[in-house]
Amino acid sequence: MARRLPPLNALRAFESGGRRESFVGAAKEMNISHAAISRHVRGLEDRLGAQLFRDLPRGVALTQA
Repeated sequence: MARRLPPLNALRAFESGGRRESFVGAAKEMNISHAAISRHVRGLEDRLGAQLFRDLPRGVALTQA
């Protein structure tokens, strides 16, 4: 069975959040809410079975995964 690719918006949210180290900054860049960024990233994490970000006092950081 062919493996399906993750949704493009989830990948865009991951890339923007990782580059800006902030879901709020990523949300402003993509003109959507920070909650939507969080949902996209959570869905991607569930799909991959790995935690991609860790919370910091101000923002987020990428994990080794």
